[in-house]
Amino acid sequence: MFKRLWSQLFALVLVVVVGLVGCSASPGGLVGNYRQDTMTVLNSMKAVLELPDDSPDKAAAQSLARLNINDFASRYRQDPALTKLSSFTSMRTALNSLAAHYAAYPNRPLPAKLRTSLEQKFKQIESALQRGT
Repeated sequence: MFKRLWSQLFALVLVVVVGLVGCSASPGGLVGNYRQDTMTVLNSMKAVLELPDDSPDKAAAQSLARLNINDFASRYRQDPALTKLSSFTSMRTALNSLAAHYAAYPNRPLPAKLRTSLEQKFKQIESALQRGT
């Protein structure tokens, strides 16, 4: 009887620990700080743009970027304090553009026009974050 009780207690503790560890951080690396998370997502999107189309790491980088985009959007879209920030609106535009391309054309490279537009948005986001807006 003691052995059975001990194994059930151990199983319960294991479930709680795994549950808490799994909920403690997002898989993409976002931490809950808007400015830091914005830079994390921005850097992952830049990494995807900088990789050559025939790179073996391209799929993994795109996967991480999609994960970060989804996590960022779900974490911050409902925050009314952020919707007025120019960095947030520019970030949302860039995220929507890149996510739409990945959804519609997952195996095609980014068109030059979209790449240029995203690079321009990235600069706007970085300068807005530096200004605090």
